Amino acid sequence: AGEAPPRPDPQRPARPRAPASDSATPMPRVSHIIESPAHPDLTGLCETQGYRRLVFNTQRKAISSLKSAPPDLLVADFFYGYGNNYAGANVSNLDVLLHSLRRFAPDARIVVLADRGQIRHIPKLAELFPLHAVVGVPASAAELEAALG
Repeated sequence: AGEAPPRPDPQRPARPRAPASDSATPMPRVSHIIESPAHPDLTGLCETQGYRRLVFNTQRKAISSLKSAPPDLLVADFFYGYGNNYAGANVSNLDVLLHSLRRFAPDARIVVLADRGQIRHIPKLAELFPLHAVVGVPASAAELEAALG
């Protein structure tokens, strides 16, 4: 009638199984937008803090994912808009992204990474959006851990 299941090959090690996930407590999601070469590598930190990390190299891709995969935490690079439209209608490169985040993930915490020379412009952004943390880059591991925690 039926065939016996295949026997494991003793020459090949068994594949480790992924741990069963607890559907009642899904891993929190972090959307990580990397637009600067100074952006720190947060891979290990996100892993140790239990985040499912979604990495984007453009804000457009991050925005398109917000509806289907709203993050619990958003980490993005800040660039102040000197003398372009940012200085008029928008404060920085993050305005459009953060407006979209407000719509699709209103409870998401926002961590902004900024060059230390641009941190003085962050209060303008903070007037428009609630920021969980602002980190000057380069940053120490302790500063990053505190911001993501």
